[in-house]
Amino acid sequence: MILGIGNDLCDIRRIEKSIERFGDRFLLRVFTEEERRKALSRAHPARTFAKRFAAKEAATKALGTGFSNGVYFIDIGVVNAPSGRPTLALTGGAARHLALLTPKGFTARIDVTLTDEYPLAEAFVVISAVPNDTPSG
Repeated sequence: MILGIGNDLCDIRRIEKSIERFGDRFLLRVFTEEERRKALSRAHPARTFAKRFAAKEAATKALGTGFSNGVYFIDIGVVNAPSGRPTLALTGGAARHLALLTPKGFTARIDVTLTDEYPLAEAFVVISAVPNDTPSG
């Protein structure tokens, strides 16, 4: 069952300007260590940062919170599952809101798709509830 859907479009040039103007202060406030490491290892870091920024915005829409109620940028990190599938790791207020959304007997699954075509980056997030496995017997 779908618990929430969010979409966001981000102008990569806006992220470039924020990095130029605020540098590490911006990066440390918004992105997790893993996100910074991954983006800074790429040929066009701002594109990677912009996709992740859009994913964070889309995630708050899917959670139904926006960046309020104790949900901060740093609480939402884009990570890859062992299969390579992008997903989100939630901590702090974002994790608490996800727990409130998820019905008993279910586990939350977060699907994310990211894309960019300069000067735009886009993210789409779907949060669904998957029934927990029940032991037979």
